[in-house]
Amino acid sequence: EENMTVTEDFSRVENTYQMEAEVCIIFSDFGKMQNVCNLLIEKLGTSVTVSPPHFYHTPEAIDTLRRQVCVAAVGNTRRKAQEVCRLFGQSLGKPLLIREEETKEWGGHIDSQLPNSPDSLTLQERIQNATAYASCRVFAVFEIKGKENRRNKLL
Repeated sequence: EENMTVTEDFSRVENTYQMEAEVCIIFSDFGKMQNVCNLLIEKLGTSVTVSPPHFYHTPEAIDTLRRQVCVAAVGNTRRKAQEVCRLFGQSLGKPLLIREEETKEWGGHIDSQLPNSPDSLTLQERIQNATAYASCRVFAVFEIKGKENRRNKLL
């Protein structure tokens, strides 16, 4: 309910009363939005108009994306370091230093900033224009451990 606002307008047209309502809902799940729109159209028919959605990213969502990208970059760096260690017969130890070098973000346009009218774009184009991307470059230093001789392990 906190993500929904309703505006109602009553008016008299000749001998009848007319009510218009505008319902604005903020969805965080695209599938739920589609289901609600389909249900409204199915139940109310031509008496309802569903406007095209306006996509945006909350600051919390962008922050979560940044963290996920950084964690993925550190994981990729660790896997690559493990592969290099295996090539030289070594094993990878604990990280000694991890530093985020550069973060880039792009995409995530807002409808009003697009050169075309938002209504002229297909839903797929609107989703594509609103999709946010991020990349992160990290620098990491890991401890390298020499492999123990198998004979020593057996003793």
